[in-house]
Amino acid sequence: MIDLSIYGSCTLDQDGCVTCGDTAIPVRVLEVHGQEALCEDRLGQRALIATDFVVPVAPGDVLLVHLGVAIARVKEASR
Repeated sequence: MIDLSIYGSCTLDQDGCVTCGDTAIPVRVLEVHGQEALCEDRLGQRALIATDFVVPVAPGDVLLVHLGVAIARVKEASR
């Protein structure tokens, strides 16, 4: 499983405000429901995220989220 802390310290409750600029929050997909996914940040906080820009999405994927919308998929780093 990917450790979300390697992508920074941002969380859904502290860093997802409208005026924050280009902050994107790394989250892990837990469940997929159509064009939304239940996601969890590095502290275990959960939110429903729109996934229209990054479909298909599957549980375990890591997404970058801005304002409740997934804007990119993160690929696991090579070891």
